[in-house]
Amino acid sequence: MRRPLVAVFRLVTALLAVTGVTIELLTAGPVTRPLSHFTTQSSILLALVLIASARRAWSARRPLSGALTGAALLYVVAAGLVHHLLLANAASPFAVTDSAGSGWHAVATHLLNTAVPVAAVLDWLLLTTPGRLHLRQAAAWLLYPLAYLAFSLARGELLIPDTQDRYLYPFLDVDQHGYKGVLGNALLLGLALYALGVLLVALDHIRPNPLRRRW
Repeated sequence: MRRPLVAVFRLVTALLAVTGVTIELLTAGPVTRPLSHFTTQSSILLALVLIASARRAWSARRPLSGALTGAALLYVVAAGLVHHLLLANAASPFAVTDSAGSGWHAVATHLLNTAVPVAAVLDWLLLTTPGRLHLRQAAAWLLYPLAYLAFSLARGELLIPDTQDRYLYPFLDVDQHGYKGVLGNALLLGLALYALGVLLVALDHIRPNPLRRRW
């Protein structure tokens, strides 16, 4: 059935993501720099998925596959958690001074790392049918983060030493931690990401169905 309110909520969430990404592209130096961040890439993916989902909700078509929507949700939530727990947390060994930035950059940071992940979680909890995620998908969802790790390390090797933001995240900084340390950090983050994916699948199978009423 048609669910116009669901479609509107998803479009608004997609607009938040697009706004945050646009601000980043306009204020964070060369376009390739913000586009290289996991947060930006995951937000773009989420926006595309939500726009497609909104269209299907509006036209009463079948929803997108749980594998795709679950991946988009996982990546954007993981990006938000990394920001708040590792980069913006003063107690973290990977804390970044003034991680939120200032001015428009601070607006983009809060949109992409707080508002968008929270809205995505609310959409999943309140506006989707439960039981569509499966445990086998949790391992497949790790393929993109693995590809991103390879991209980030290759990018660092290709850039001139001492280039600003040569390594995009402090836990992936080979100059500081060496390859052994970076791969150790990546392994821990990968395990945490897999655990988060398993948690999403488990919650998806125990949460109540919010769509028993008509939206």
